[in-house]
Amino acid sequence: MYNITIIGAGVSSIFLAYSLMKSDEEISIHIIDKGKKLEERVCGLDEGRNCTCEEGCSKYLGFAGLGKSEGKFNYTNDFGGELGRKIGHEGTLRYMEEVDDILCRFGGGKAEPYNTENKSLVEKAARHSLQVLSTRVRHLGTELAQEVFQNMYEAMKSTITFTFEADVNSIQNRSGFTIYTNKGTFTSEKIVFATGTSGSQWLKRQSHSIGLYPGKTRLDLGLRVEMRGNQLDSILRDTFETKLMLKGSDYTATTYCMNPKGRIIRKFQNGLVMPDGQNKGEKDIPGQNLNFTLFVPQYFDSHSAAMKEAETIIGRINRARNRIVVQRLADLTRKKFSIRPVASPISPSLHAEFGSLHEEVPELYTRALLDFFEALEGLLEEEIDPDTLLYGIDAKFYEPKLYTNEQFETQVPGLYLVGDCSGETHSLSQAAASGLYLGSSLTKSQDE
Repeated sequence: MYNITIIGAGVSSIFLAYSLMKSDEEISIHIIDKGKKLEERVCGLDEGRNCTCEEGCSKYLGFAGLGKSEGKFNYTNDFGGELGRKIGHEGTLRYMEEVDDILCRFGGGKAEPYNTENKSLVEKAARHSLQVLSTRVRHLGTELAQEVFQNMYEAMKSTITFTFEADVNSIQNRSGFTIYTNKGTFTSEKIVFATGTSGSQWLKRQSHSIGLYPGKTRLDLGLRVEMRGNQLDSILRDTFETKLMLKGSDYTATTYCMNPKGRIIRKFQNGLVMPDGQNKGEKDIPGQNLNFTLFVPQYFDSHSAAMKEAETIIGRINRARNRIVVQRLADLTRKKFSIRPVASPISPSLHAEFGSLHEEVPELYTRALLDFFEALEGLLEEEIDPDTLLYGIDAKFYEPKLYTNEQFETQVPGLYLVGDCSGETHSLSQAAASGLYLGSSLTKSQDE
């Protein structure tokens, strides 16, 4: 019987297991994941082709989870989850500092950190009803992120038992936990679910059988913006990116994943295709434009209802053929159908189908974007280029929130949730920090 078994091998799981391993040499840890080892995670999506995976997409499943992607760690309480409310804002920042130290220990220091804080910008933005959200960032990029997490795996594999490509079929709670998988049956004194957003359907099934009942589910939808590369120069003089928030009468809209000189690519998730941003460092030659998404969150009574909303809106755009719609800002404001321009100062970095967002995207998201651009024009003291391109529609998925106490323990004694599946974290940095926090808490309980 293992002391602790962790279901899922994503970022929160890795930092949890690493913390436990370093704190107690005698503790026995087992990590089970549906995906593959990091070095074996290969998918056609990585090369812009269709998914080539047979069972579960390796782009999202396996060791390091979504940390395998661009590896962007934002160290802040301003956004990325509610871990600060759960364990205290100062404590969250301390655990984030420890996360960064660990990343650097395994090679992450090759990527220089940067800070988006700008006090004069904060004051100026407030005069135009915009709030500036600040963070310290270490952006590893895909290649370095994989190197860092592979180094962590090499350091952990001799101490921790890993079972990859395993389907957890059922779990019984009788004098400890019995875990039934296609790779065998395992027992554990305590169990941690760390399945992230990719394991949402599995978590839903297990929650009912174990006796956990989910609450509301958040879903963020928003248009991806591709603008002239120098459009935001006046507010990006001292930092690589910034995050802005606008509160309307019936919405809150926040910029996400800003990429100066980046590109827009297709993102495949939950059977849907969405426009996503790619950092300039992912290609040898930087792009000419700047892109970001303006997300508007909404809350649904169930995870199923949230997913149905996303599938209805995005599926209607995709039309079962990976379709993404794009429109010029000038045409959106005039409610005019866009056609591909013969020549334009803003060349689309993603091949998408020109059309009308008014016809394909709910009014809330176009209205929020136009309100945001009006406020942004005041902040910039210049007009947003009418050739700015708007792609429909990006999404960020969340897990339904299940009850956990301050130690992330559920109403089932010995069963814990950590990372994004807890509903408390929505970013790599907060997920990793929650893993370190739970590791510290479990080590203390083992000692008692």
